[in-house]
Amino acid sequence: MRATVIHGPRDIRLEEAPDPQLSGTGRDAIVRVVAACVCGSDLWPYRGVTETKEPRRIGHEFVGVVEQVGDDVSAVKPGDFVIAPFYDCDMTCANCVNGVSPSCLNGNWWGRDDRDGHFADGAQGEFVRVPSADGSLVAVPGPIDDAMVPHLLALSDVMGTGWHAAVSAGVGPGSTVAVVGDGAVGLCGIIAAKQLGAERVIAMSRTPERQELARVFGADEIVAERGDEGIERVQALTDGLGADAVLECVGTAESMDQAIRSARPGGRVGYVGVPSGGAELPIRTLFGSNVGVAGGVAPVRNYVEQLLPLVLDGTIEPGRVFDLELPLAEVAEAYAAMDERRAIKVLLRP
Repeated sequence: MRATVIHGPRDIRLEEAPDPQLSGTGRDAIVRVVAACVCGSDLWPYRGVTETKEPRRIGHEFVGVVEQVGDDVSAVKPGDFVIAPFYDCDMTCANCVNGVSPSCLNGNWWGRDDRDGHFADGAQGEFVRVPSADGSLVAVPGPIDDAMVPHLLALSDVMGTGWHAAVSAGVGPGSTVAVVGDGAVGLCGIIAAKQLGAERVIAMSRTPERQELARVFGADEIVAERGDEGIERVQALTDGLGADAVLECVGTAESMDQAIRSARPGGRVGYVGVPSGGAELPIRTLFGSNVGVAGGVAPVRNYVEQLLPLVLDGTIEPGRVFDLELPLAEVAEAYAAMDERRAIKVLLRP
């Protein structure tokens, strides 16, 4: 099969790789990828912010059709259309039951060997072996219209991650919410905030196309300024107080600073941006303002059953963040388009 391999900064290649095989554990499944995508977090190794010590498989978001299952798999069967979260989990251990499935005691990450020493393929390829099929995979009732695929794919990461930011920030009925970051996660955070009852959403974005989609998703105001000017603008829109809840969806020191200082005294920041280095949390500032900070790796698998009906009935359309679709053969261009901000998020079709 063909699969994407990162060799180093801005060096993405589509290469031949072995077809995945069932491992013999009885717990795994082989999924034929129908759609995958490039994530903002994939750009950190692409840009060289995080080191790629040797060529490795990459990609962690996919939907597809089950081809084979192990003897002990009962939740999915061959022919099922399935959503996979951006990590593998069993959904039975204490951490999964407690709602923190990325910390699954028996979990795995795509593009690495699993806990039994068998390789779990990266998602940007034609097939993926899923180590914990009963836990990770969620079957979607068929038939699946092709137009629904982008929305279902969004549930593998960005929609659940935006939802986690809103939940972590305590968004509820009547909240005023500011969203830092206008990538796919930040835009999905706007959807989440509205679904959780936010009365007012302020989207921080400087890009006209992203501002337009933010408004489609429910943003009431747009703040184009950043840094001190952006914070002053948020305060001006909130009677000098700041937002009740702020969603941090970038991962830099600057974005976290903007999020914390945009919150009102006693407000909360929900952060889901993958950290890319920078200053530690300003504990003195948080102490003095009573601003709370919560978040982390989003437990998207725990949210899928809650969000799937909203996608299937058209209540939310998170797949609109995919503004460019390319064949897998053009995966290098997909990375370049996102790196250069020519696309919000790129969908790949094997």
